[in-house]
Amino acid sequence: MEPQALLRVPLLFLFIFLHLSLLANSSPPSQHIQIVNAERRIDATSHIIKVYLTLKVENSGTSPVSEVHLAFSPTEAEHLAIVKAAATSGKRKKKTYVPLDVQSADLPDGPNGTKFFSITLLNPLSEGETITLEVLYILTHSLEPFPVEVSQSESQLVYFRDSAILLSPYHVRQQTTFIKTPSTRVESFTVVEPTKRAGTELKYGPYENHPQYSYSPVLVHFENNNPFAVVEELEREIEISHWGSIQVTERYRLVHAGARHKGVFSRVEYQSRPGGSGVSSFKHLLVKLPPRVHSVYYRDGIGNISSSHLRTDFLKSELEIEPRYPLFGGWKSTFVIGYGLPLQDFLFESLDGRRYLNFTFGCPLAETVVDKLIVKVVLPEGSKDPTALVPFQVEQHLETKYSYLDVVGRTVVVLEKRNAVPEHNTPFQVYYNFNPIFMLAEPLMLASAFFLLFVASVAYLDIDLSIRK
Repeated sequence: MEPQALLRVPLLFLFIFLHLSLLANSSPPSQHIQIVNAERRIDATSHIIKVYLTLKVENSGTSPVSEVHLAFSPTEAEHLAIVKAAATSGKRKKKTYVPLDVQSADLPDGPNGTKFFSITLLNPLSEGETITLEVLYILTHSLEPFPVEVSQSESQLVYFRDSAILLSPYHVRQQTTFIKTPSTRVESFTVVEPTKRAGTELKYGPYENHPQYSYSPVLVHFENNNPFAVVEELEREIEISHWGSIQVTERYRLVHAGARHKGVFSRVEYQSRPGGSGVSSFKHLLVKLPPRVHSVYYRDGIGNISSSHLRTDFLKSELEIEPRYPLFGGWKSTFVIGYGLPLQDFLFESLDGRRYLNFTFGCPLAETVVDKLIVKVVLPEGSKDPTALVPFQVEQHLETKYSYLDVVGRTVVVLEKRNAVPEHNTPFQVYYNFNPIFMLAEPLMLASAFFLLFVASVAYLDIDLSIRK
């Protein structure tokens, strides 16, 4: 056999091995799984859509199954903020929850661009076994104001688009969908029999025996006067000082993302008719801060804003702030909030001698969507080998910041997250190495500066600069 032919044989086997590996890593959802029952409850009472999905899953095949896939339409996937899942057992007060890992599945798109997420089971599901899964996923920017402009005296109406049938890669034997609205005012809704409306709730179903990737679009037009608070960009800077404090500075760029305001704003009408004028606007914001907060300030581009109230106790602190003007649809506000925290409440030492910051990720503003969240952790000068542990996927990189009396600069750990919601307000940690000798750098520099100033003063006083003959 020729040398070239001998080389082709191992290359051919290598190609086949790589191809099979790719197929194994991107295998489609198992066709032996069936959804015995699916119940979906959609909470549309605010501008953040929360979907609670309960699935009873059965393995009707002969081989064990270790993953269950969720399907999302391209629009849902674009506005998806977070997906959580848990395996449940028991009933009511005795029900137990076991959190499960949920990841975006590296699979080819399904019909009509369907995207997939995979839930990894703790134990493979054997033939004939069933498991009950509870899934929470949150959608942002999913309510469409209609009309797109409203006057000061009008209510805000929105469209919500979804499907009466659960989009799933599996056969669904029985399913029901509930949509909860914030009020009983529902202008119109799509009817997919059987459909029932009672108070603030729409019920679609029960439906039986729908094949995989079934979809039945529905459109609900209803009143939603809740403030659509969206932070276009939030930069949180957490500066650590080993001398006993943590300084937090938060820079907000806030917008009301609801129906745009049309016409002239009348402050007289707004204040004289608080329940009937500007019902979808907001003039108060609630900021949830850690306990034992101190040195709190709130200001914008003009200066300090005194219209704020701080309530503190041993468990939490709440800051109620009021912008200079009420925010209507399309209006924006830019402001800064700063506060100090005791170091011992958030900085600890691990067993291996490394120091780590334990702080809360996310936005302190209540019921707010953050399009772009930037968290900067400024470490003390001399810190080395920083590592950030965040319970969800974020973009990370390092920067250097120079402050007073810095020589080599301070390492800054930068974490970026898109489409953040209140469920992202979970603890994260930043580990780093620090040599305590660096704490003497700034005092020594100050002492040296004063010493040199003293020597210069003595020298100046002792030197005779007069001209003598």
